[in-house]
Amino acid sequence: MTGPNGVGGRDHPLYSEASTDSTPYPSPTARWQQGNPEPWQGRQGAGPPAGPAQHPQYGAQGHPPSSRPQYPGYAYPLGDAGLDDTSRFVRKPKREPKSGWRRAVYVASGKLVNLGESPADRRRRELVSRVNQPLRGCYRIAMLSLKGGVGKTTITTTLGSTFASLRGDRVVAVDANPDAGTLAQKIPIETTATVRHLLRDADSITRYSDVRTYTSQGPSRLEILASDSDPAVSEAFSEHDYLRVVSVLEHFYNIVLTDCGTGLMHSAMKGVLDSADMLVVVSSGSLDGARSASATLDWLDAHGYGDLVTQSVVVINSVRPKAGSVDLDKLSAHFAARVRAVARIPFDPHLEEGAEIELDRLADGTRLALLELAATIADGFGGHPLR
Repeated sequence: MTGPNGVGGRDHPLYSEASTDSTPYPSPTARWQQGNPEPWQGRQGAGPPAGPAQHPQYGAQGHPPSSRPQYPGYAYPLGDAGLDDTSRFVRKPKREPKSGWRRAVYVASGKLVNLGESPADRRRRELVSRVNQPLRGCYRIAMLSLKGGVGKTTITTTLGSTFASLRGDRVVAVDANPDAGTLAQKIPIETTATVRHLLRDADSITRYSDVRTYTSQGPSRLEILASDSDPAVSEAFSEHDYLRVVSVLEHFYNIVLTDCGTGLMHSAMKGVLDSADMLVVVSSGSLDGARSASATLDWLDAHGYGDLVTQSVVVINSVRPKAGSVDLDKLSAHFAARVRAVARIPFDPHLEEGAEIELDRLADGTRLALLELAATIADGFGGHPLR
């Protein structure tokens, strides 16, 4: 579409068909230099419009030369680059206090007196930021213990719930215990489907809504894939079966936690260890629990999983209100010499119930300890290869 531009009857470049070309339209001076006629050409006594007067200090353009050095071929950014750093010019408001006396003052003053975050609030925010580190692909965490009664299934649920409640991606826990595991009892049961049903229908699962029919979801958004309640059937859960289940789940979940049995020799364990990105070895605060955890690390070292051991995390879970005469600091130091980190979870009455777990019912100290555990594990996300 074209239209007159009022100068010599020519089409304005904005409306001409040639304006779709990315070549810049020549300026009037360039057209004059190329021999193209201008409106003043052909008129008697006419000449080109007078340009700006030249000044001996200013040059031909009539204004002072640029103060910055001229580098041929360099494209200077528009504006002042110093303004790109907004933190120098925009005052950031103080963050609202979340707890303690600062929060009480803030609320009592009608939110007019803001003393900012307390050190505890700042620490929690930093931990949450670590938990939310970017994760590419699917990260597989194996939860191990040679001894029963140390709270491995409880730690699996609370750790998975912490991740699921803070992260925007999906988290699932798989019960791979061959002895009729109790992982599914830690959240409200939404389905009677088990890992066996998912294996049976694996070829027909193509969407998240398909796999969701086999899991139960708790208030934290953690999903659980239950094991079969029949121990005889659970025992038949092989290495191939486990790898097949994980190959389905990794398409829909970013974090997969596996609650293993108390033995290291059952059929699925090799598949669990070979595919794991991280090991979490759970121990109680007693000496016999610590010996079992240490024996687990010894067995892993002896069977070619030394790299997993050095990057693993040991959790000392206090399953009793009192630690007794065991020095937990020395126990932590013993494990710290062999693994990447040691976490301690304090006793909590809500966890002692053995029923469904709700994070909101946990004591503040327990939630902080779980947050620190999740942040420690999430520190390993950065070096995780894309599967």
